[in-house]
Amino acid sequence: MHYASVSVLFSDFKNFTSIAESMTPEALVKELDEYFRTFDAIMERHKLEKIKTIGDAYMCAGGLPEPNETHALDTVKAALEMQQTIRDMAEHRSAQGKPFFEMRIGIHTGPVVAGVVGSHKFAYDIWGDTVNTAARMEQSSEPGRINLSQTTWEQVKDQIPCTFRGKLPAKNKGEIAMYFVS
Repeated sequence: MHYASVSVLFSDFKNFTSIAESMTPEALVKELDEYFRTFDAIMERHKLEKIKTIGDAYMCAGGLPEPNETHALDTVKAALEMQQTIRDMAEHRSAQGKPFFEMRIGIHTGPVVAGVVGSHKFAYDIWGDTVNTAARMEQSSEPGRINLSQTTWEQVKDQIPCTFRGKLPAKNKGEIAMYFVS
């Protein structure tokens, strides 16, 4: 199904591999489960659709499967809550002398195609340049920050304070205008 406008969020933990190497596989899975369950609850509160997790990456989208006009703002609000969760958990883990994660988030708004493909292990997914650009927003972000594309910023600029970062290079995209949520 085609959606004319959705907001796609990607998040990724900084130094995940090096921190993961210091943990047992069981402890790592338990840790990821704790983060992702918390993120799932945040998505539910903000009416976003969790698309998938890939390792330490979390992907969700606003504006589907039920289209709405508030998806960009809903997605940014969820991202702010995700970053607060990471800060709270980092403070707690640091006080215990344990390693902690920092997270980069990127959001882009645009059209996608959504659906289920294949005949085994069905999974709802989304495709299109919007997904690729959202991934580039995450890759161009910084730990603890939320990086928005121009199209997302245009949707939220009157409600969410942001700082223009300039037009920055993004892999296979050329230069893209980017904004940090302040």
